[in-house]
Amino acid sequence: MRKKLFLTGALFVLGILIVFPHSAHSQLKPGDPIILGAPAALGFKNSAEGLQAAIMAVEEINAKGGVSIKGAKHPLKIESQDTRDMLPGVPVSEALLGVEKIILEKKAHAIVVSPQRSEAFVASMDLVAKYKVPMLSAIAMTPVVEKKVLENYDKYKYVFRVCINSGHFADNVSGIAGFFNKEFGFKKAYLSAQDVLWARGTITLLEEWLKKGGWEISGKDFFPTGASDFSTSLMKVKGTKAQVIIPIFDMPEGGILVKQWSAMEVQAVMAGNISPLAHPGAWDTFEGKVDGFLQSVHEVGNIPVKAIPKSVEFYEAFKKRWGKEIDIEHGVSPSYDSVYILAKAIERAGSVDPDALVVELEKTDHMGAIGRIRFDKKSHQAIYGLDPKETAMTCMFQWQKPGKRVVVYPQAIAEGKIQLPPGLKPAK
Repeated sequence: MRKKLFLTGALFVLGILIVFPHSAHSQLKPGDPIILGAPAALGFKNSAEGLQAAIMAVEEINAKGGVSIKGAKHPLKIESQDTRDMLPGVPVSEALLGVEKIILEKKAHAIVVSPQRSEAFVASMDLVAKYKVPMLSAIAMTPVVEKKVLENYDKYKYVFRVCINSGHFADNVSGIAGFFNKEFGFKKAYLSAQDVLWARGTITLLEEWLKKGGWEISGKDFFPTGASDFSTSLMKVKGTKAQVIIPIFDMPEGGILVKQWSAMEVQAVMAGNISPLAHPGAWDTFEGKVDGFLQSVHEVGNIPVKAIPKSVEFYEAFKKRWGKEIDIEHGVSPSYDSVYILAKAIERAGSVDPDALVVELEKTDHMGAIGRIRFDKKSHQAIYGLDPKETAMTCMFQWQKPGKRVVVYPQAIAEGKIQLPPGLKPAK
């Protein structure tokens, strides 16, 4: 009889662990580490530098004694896994195996950085929901994330995004276009983009916004990944007398567009996103031909901004820790802030219980490298805007002689004025 009761009890406990796989794992003994999983495309700069930023935050927190839970100190520990989700031909299912490994084998209490490819990240939301593991995304930008959280909160409430989404990116670029109109009277734009899904989607949003704002779209071109000659498109810009060129590229060859723009002396200001031009060494790489180009930075902290002291502190600490400057415009500073957001939420919750953490993550109000971080409580998207005292921030810098990146937008954090190309005069 006693044996039968023991067996029944054991099966009951096992059943609980199967249904709630993290219920036992949520109970920490004093000194046990808090595991932060980092499943990401580690062969790509956004994810690789995002992981470095997260490691740095863990080191800083541990140097101060770790995370306090009901009087007991716990060190943070990062466990990473290359999901390979950005490599051509790698199926989403392979990325999901990496996420599941982090959860089941490494027993992660929470996830930071996360898959970079939007399709892989969206698919990973179901794993996070299944195992009830809070995940703070720092790279994937698809608005499908918020849509899923809004439509099925109870299932997807464990997912938060610290970085921008594609709408915020379009807002940043359209915002600088609005500034051009207000400051210089410009009203004619030419759109140029890489022929990939994210860039086409961004162009669609921008075109809609510009037309509503009374802009004339004088032309629009899409280029296959790897294209290296943009001269025909630039001749069209000259012919239409467009005042603003908006490029959207993440391929290395996008830099050739700017070199040709400079060589052809196109009298139109160029502002948008060409990922290799965000790099602090781009001036030398492109032999100064990037002079005058305005580059989007998706989150401040990926470039230091004096009006946000924490962004400067983070940027300099990253350079000291890793012996290099941040190479990329997106994902690094949000990865760093994610660790601090989680650490504070755990301390407030007094637990690593996932449901308790969701409650505390929704209360987040943290001054970080990207500005003031608060989440929309319904969609779990970090709130971005134009005031660093109230919101997280995107920005734009302009390459200016003698090879400096000067933050010029938005005005609340600008460190210099926009310089127009020689020969281009204000329209008012």
